[in-house]
Amino acid sequence: MVADPVNGEARAIHPLHAVLLAFPLPLFLGALLSDVAYWRTFHVQWSNFASWLIAGGLLVGAFAVLWSFINLFRGGRRHRGRRLAYFAALLAAWGLGFVNALVHGKDAWAVMPEGLLLSAAVSVLALVATWIGYSGFRTGQTS
Repeated sequence: MVADPVNGEARAIHPLHAVLLAFPLPLFLGALLSDVAYWRTFHVQWSNFASWLIAGGLLVGAFAVLWSFINLFRGGRRHRGRRLAYFAALLAAWGLGFVNALVHGKDAWAVMPEGLLLSAAVSVLALVATWIGYSGFRTGQTS
């Protein structure tokens, strides 16, 4: 729940925002697991899976970043730091994910090990952003 600055009542996070926020973490985590599978088996298809999962995470994540950017300017000064931290974590995950997509555009084995390390970092950032974004449900702070 989020406090409505106009009338002081609590309102829930917008359902579309919740859906958009639900996608980047599992997609980036799937890319990390695909990179680990490629690192262990040398089957090129795992690298292709990781590339597609990263592309999906970037696509949906871009809309979540846009929504969180708009939320920075909506609402009052209350909990602005939390909204800023959420936006920063989501933007960092998206930016590093974009770099990861460029790295995964290389030839199969040229992706390793930086693709694996970038996938791990993006997954952690996506987890942090998702945690901050959904924690407003319980506490009534921000979306």
